[in-house]
Amino acid sequence: MPQNEHIELHRKRHGRRLDYEEKKRKKEGRLPHVMSDKAQKLRGLKAKLYHKKRHAEKVQMKKTIKMHEQKKTKQKNDDVVPEGAVPAYLLDREGQSRAKVLSNMIKQKRKEKAGKWNVPLPKVKGVSETEVFKVVKSGKRQKKAWKRMVTKVTFVGDGFTRKPPKYERFIRPMALRFKKAHVTHPELRATFNLPIISVKKNPSSPFYTSLGVVTKGTIIEVNVSELGLVTQGGKVIWGKYAQVTNNPENDGCINAVLLV
Repeated sequence: MPQNEHIELHRKRHGRRLDYEEKKRKKEGRLPHVMSDKAQKLRGLKAKLYHKKRHAEKVQMKKTIKMHEQKKTKQKNDDVVPEGAVPAYLLDREGQSRAKVLSNMIKQKRKEKAGKWNVPLPKVKGVSETEVFKVVKSGKRQKKAWKRMVTKVTFVGDGFTRKPPKYERFIRPMALRFKKAHVTHPELRATFNLPIISVKKNPSSPFYTSLGVVTKGTIIEVNVSELGLVTQGGKVIWGKYAQVTNNPENDGCINAVLLV
């Protein structure tokens, strides 16, 4: 492993800080003020280069906004031949056709949004941290209750090894670790017991996603190689996403619907 990747490795093992998302949001909110202060304080050549860069960014932003706001466009239409006689002053004019403009970027965003939320359960009730984590008071330090027991169903990969109990912050009980799910194919109308590859997204919190907590509405990736699904090019599909449709901690199993 390269020497400079220790931060990435630590992030994979332990996840991010609990307040990472909030700090990131606040930093992005402060950014315009920071840039404004910098622009006012810089002097000399640095100021010239900075203003040139900012000017280019603003021009590009205005162009993009204008392109999105534009409703109609005129396009040359060389193929159109006018019927009958045309007055002399119109002979040199080219035919024009008006068309509505919708930039490719907006189209792409709409497609992504439609694909993103096209799931069996589009709205799911959020799960609070008090419900998911139980405070564990262990050892001599009873006052410093920094350990948490996960009370929901979780998924951990095959290569997972527990940390020593002294350093373990989140405990995921063996009884609540699941490796397989009952996945229903909506078109075949059949259910298969498939192994789970990973937890793609838990809608309640990105923190639950990193811990592998599986609640109702979670998107999981399952191994569908047994089903024999193939792409248009003839390649076998190995992993596919599915959404959990039940409360696994109540039912003792994970039921999901395949996202086709």
